[in-house]
Amino acid sequence: MQPIVTYKERCRTCYSCVRTCPVKAIKVDGGFAEIMYERCIGCGNCLNCQQKAKVVVDRMVKAQELLTSGDPVVAVLGCSFPAFFHTCTPGQLVSGLKSLGFREVHEGAYGARMIAPLYQKAIATTDRPLIASHCPAVVDLVERHYPNLLPNLLPAVSPMVAMGRFVKQTLGARTKVIYLSTCIAAKFEVQSPELQSAVDVVMTYGEIDLFFRRRGITPSTLAESGFDGIDPEHGRMFTLHGGPFRALEIPTDFLDTETVNAEGEAHVLEIVRDLAAGRITPRYADLRFCDGGCLDGPTKNRELTHLYKRNLIIRYNSSDIPYRTAPHYRTAAAPDNLERSFNDKFRKLPAPKPEDIRKILHGTGKFSQGDELNCRACGYATCREHAVAVFQRFADIGMCLPYNLRKMEEDRGILLQKYELVTRELNKQFGEDMIISNDPESTQVAELIRQVAPTPTTVLIQGETGTGKELTSRAIHRLSTRADKPLVTVNCTTLTDSLLESELFGHKKGAFTGAVADRKGLFEAADGGTIFLDEIGDITPKLQAELLRLLDVGEIRPVGGTTVKKVDVRLIAATNKNLEQGVRDGWFRDDLFYRLNVFSIHLPPLRDRAESIPLLARHFLEKACKKLNKRLTSMEERAVVAMSHYPWPGNIREMQNIIERAAVLSNDGVVRLENLPSVFQQIHDEHAVPGGRRNSFKAEKETRLGPLERTMILRYLSETGGNVSKAAKLADLPRRTFYRLLEKHGISVQRNCQKAPEAPQRQLEPL
Repeated sequence: MQPIVTYKERCRTCYSCVRTCPVKAIKVDGGFAEIMYERCIGCGNCLNCQQKAKVVVDRMVKAQELLTSGDPVVAVLGCSFPAFFHTCTPGQLVSGLKSLGFREVHEGAYGARMIAPLYQKAIATTDRPLIASHCPAVVDLVERHYPNLLPNLLPAVSPMVAMGRFVKQTLGARTKVIYLSTCIAAKFEVQSPELQSAVDVVMTYGEIDLFFRRRGITPSTLAESGFDGIDPEHGRMFTLHGGPFRALEIPTDFLDTETVNAEGEAHVLEIVRDLAAGRITPRYADLRFCDGGCLDGPTKNRELTHLYKRNLIIRYNSSDIPYRTAPHYRTAAAPDNLERSFNDKFRKLPAPKPEDIRKILHGTGKFSQGDELNCRACGYATCREHAVAVFQRFADIGMCLPYNLRKMEEDRGILLQKYELVTRELNKQFGEDMIISNDPESTQVAELIRQVAPTPTTVLIQGETGTGKELTSRAIHRLSTRADKPLVTVNCTTLTDSLLESELFGHKKGAFTGAVADRKGLFEAADGGTIFLDEIGDITPKLQAELLRLLDVGEIRPVGGTTVKKVDVRLIAATNKNLEQGVRDGWFRDDLFYRLNVFSIHLPPLRDRAESIPLLARHFLEKACKKLNKRLTSMEERAVVAMSHYPWPGNIREMQNIIERAAVLSNDGVVRLENLPSVFQQIHDEHAVPGGRRNSFKAEKETRLGPLERTMILRYLSETGGNVSKAAKLADLPRRTFYRLLEKHGISVQRNCQKAPEAPQRQLEPL
């Protein structure tokens, strides 16, 4: 298992990890950033993720397994431990670790003393510049990214590996070693096949501290115990700036240019690049990748400053440190196998051609050098570095912020165009042109709408069911100054009293059963816009009081809440009830009625708008054609006459539904009287001539027998499969007469006549 894992669901592709990775070992693919372990050097920079998308793998389970396995387990503390466990003494920390089950506790600083002779010998006998190999991140940097410097790496193991081999050589191969440190790169180091047998588990100080808390152990309350093993003495200086020279016993001078000492990502990379390019040739370069050295590793104690932690190390080194070196360590020799070799792990990447880079830059809208902003929002230093990463499939074009902003602006323009088109279509459907009429009453209503719409006045719309109250509210909102704000429609009859109150004013969590979270009400959702309360005459007295308060002071209070909120909402109300009668009878509040009835619009019923019925009929026929995807050319005059005399109890809504039904039943592109409900046939018969009189016997016969005649013709056609000639013969009528009847009743016939086969000609036999 890799030491660092990525939680895809947490990644927000902020490219912070790309930006901070010194070797660009992060690949952005599939909407999240993942580590490319073949390029990673274990510096731990990517762990500084606010979303915790990348975390160190928890090794406590593995440590617990080792501690309960029955084999002796030894803890080795990295030399920076006093700067992390500063709330307890070193002896108390030893006691805490042994309470967890560790057999022995050692200081890892003794490992620096064991590898010191190798460093001294290599520096004295090697002519080429040498790079210290005690920092795993520096070793990985050379192996994976600067393989030409492999001969320059000093061939010695790290102090951690030296300690692991020393303990196992002394106590036996069954002994397990757990190393505690701030270093993430050490977790990568022990996965190397050459080194993994030396240390079984690497844990951070934070992990062992969590281990203490889970087991209920507080080291500061324990009695002190002594360290096991051998006193590292000046090896404890290894973690300080310049400390490796003292711990490894390498003589140096302040003005010495033959030795280089550097800490921190920026300085180390500069020196490595200079060494690779041959610009500098020091005798020895002691490099540690972390800023502040091992004292400030990736899992450092962030509560303390670097200077304070340095003082803790110095005070610890000068204090009396309890040691109880076991006899088997007093005569133990350092392991013989403290040397190591290094491998070329460089992965050659495809190199893009200039035209490839140019093509990618053009794809992000960069056509000249001035277009390359090098803003680093993508995580790369320059636009060209990003283009190279795109070519190598480590990045994608969408990481470019200027490109995204430009694309968003283009998309915004397209959306605005679509919005304009949709708005026009909605205006056609719900705008002023939907008030179809040519009668005086409707003309007066349209004029009232135009007058009241631009004002903030509350409007009360009254009228029977189906007269177009909601349509009128839409027209008022569309012509108002709030047209760009929401129009919220609420039907007060569809919800119970408690639910309607919650819908209108919102509720707080726990206000009633099922209120599992806070919820905004519709008045708050419509803030700045318009709310339409349909059938307001059906609300209860309690809601009437709440609504009155809203209209008076413009404040709402959620159900179960204690605070109020100001809202700016225009109210349009509608009802099919007589509110004045409700005030007299006591079921509607008079103060609310007077507050609503600021501007009243009365919608006349359809029966009082007979002049507009033909116009409305044609309009609804056109709507039915679009809805049914059916071609209808006209409406029979008899049908229009019948509709003009129908009382229309359901008003416009009923008319729209009846015409849609007739359109479904029409077979010849014309809506006829026969397609309407039977009541319209009776109405037509009664009103065909004023007073119910008929002009003549022929007209009366045509009215009564016309439908029967049409039905018979259709039956003849059905029986003959649509063959007009056969149908005429079956009806005992001339073919021309039958065609005239088809035309009279508007019956369209698709001819399906097949030519009869000709009889074979007889051949004359010769005489």
